[in-house]
Amino acid sequence: MMNYNKIIYGIGIVASLLTIQSCDKIKDFDDLNVNPNLTTSPIPSALLTNVQSNLGANLVFDAGGANTGSGLYAQYFSETQYTEVSRYNKPNYNYDAYYVGPLNDLQNIINYNSDPATAGTAAIYGSNKNQIAIARILKAHYVKFLTDITGDLPYFNALKGGSGVITSAYDAQSAIYADLLKELTEAVDQFDNGTTVQGDIIYAGNVAKWKKYANSLRLLIAINMLKVDANAGKAAFTAALAHSAGVISENSDNVVINYVGGTFPNPFYNYYNITLRLDFAESKTMTDQLSSTNDARINVYGSSSKGFPYGLTRDNAILFANANPDYANILAPAQRQTNSPLTILSAGYINLVRAEAAHRGWTTENKNTLYATGIQASYDQWALGSAATFIASAPIALTGAASDLTKIATQEWVAAYPNGLEGYNIYRRTGIPALTPAPGTTAIPRRAPYGTNDYSYNSANVGPAAAGYTVNGISDSQYGRIWWDKP
Repeated sequence: MMNYNKIIYGIGIVASLLTIQSCDKIKDFDDLNVNPNLTTSPIPSALLTNVQSNLGANLVFDAGGANTGSGLYAQYFSETQYTEVSRYNKPNYNYDAYYVGPLNDLQNIINYNSDPATAGTAAIYGSNKNQIAIARILKAHYVKFLTDITGDLPYFNALKGGSGVITSAYDAQSAIYADLLKELTEAVDQFDNGTTVQGDIIYAGNVAKWKKYANSLRLLIAINMLKVDANAGKAAFTAALAHSAGVISENSDNVVINYVGGTFPNPFYNYYNITLRLDFAESKTMTDQLSSTNDARINVYGSSSKGFPYGLTRDNAILFANANPDYANILAPAQRQTNSPLTILSAGYINLVRAEAAHRGWTTENKNTLYATGIQASYDQWALGSAATFIASAPIALTGAASDLTKIATQEWVAAYPNGLEGYNIYRRTGIPALTPAPGTTAIPRRAPYGTNDYSYNSANVGPAAAGYTVNGISDSQYGRIWWDKP
């Protein structure tokens, strides 16, 4: 993941004096000038802004990190010179920075607002219950991200000390999933009509939108359970969908980070224009899908329509790059300016997940309507106009046949781009699209193994967890399947 400490933390204490109910997102970014972890007392609004400002990099594109690895396994991206991960060399991703950074900050918000000795001071920054609820939702999203990548994790006892140090046991993903559903359900029902939460650069303290965010995460957790516990997954899915607060259904509900540039640039801009790296490109797998169906998203998903072949050897990748300097970088330049917004969770994707659930008989919703609505919402997200002709075209239109699942899941995979983990989840859950492993390899990895820090600092507990992912006598195998990923 990105170095969490690179961000200069904090919001000036003046934030506590603001009486306006709307959140000035530019101000909240630009006022990050005090490190709340170095103050006598936490500044909840600063911790919240800091966590949110890092969501785009941490959950969508952290160059060289676990989420980029997921994007490689989902074949959203191709490596252009150092091709080890996309050729399935065993990666080494350390997750402890998430515990020391965002998860610890979110736990501090929860603790500070929960403790009777500090809750009064914390309330300067908004309703105690609302601060806690928002922190629980974001914490659940981070934990879902981590457990979906690697499986069993330190969870129930990992943050109780508030230090971010991971020395606790690895909890079963099944138990983590159950607790995440509980946390999200309770968070939605915890919101009150108290004062607006300060430091919220996603929804400006809009409670209705936070509830939709939480319920949408419940949908994603539930649909992942379809192969391992379909009854529980269906029950969780329908409960979230039936909640009176609703789910993300329109682009105005999207979880979006509106970067302001400067010290806080869009992570793709940062990668290509500030760090000046060119290690990752849009995969030919994606450009082939878009071009073969005349999908207008080909104009925004990459800098050109020439995708980079996936999984080449280093020598062949360099040869291709030299011969094709116009290969597609990730996102068109207009979509990765320094202040370009980055969507974390979209209405297009959520509507398509609902279409999948309807196709599977989990709900009585109209899958055709949800499918068309999801694709159009994705087009609208990228300002591409009407998708009507595209939706009605032969390769895309639903026909009522069993093959509709392939079309729906493929469109989920397309709509989730460039969020690599969600693309990887779709592939592992459905087997769609039918991705071909890198040339000369036989199988796509099913998870990322534990990092060296797990073995260095939590050696007493990592062994039993790693043994649960033994394949062909190799412990902690990247070909071991996480709990919900069944053949």
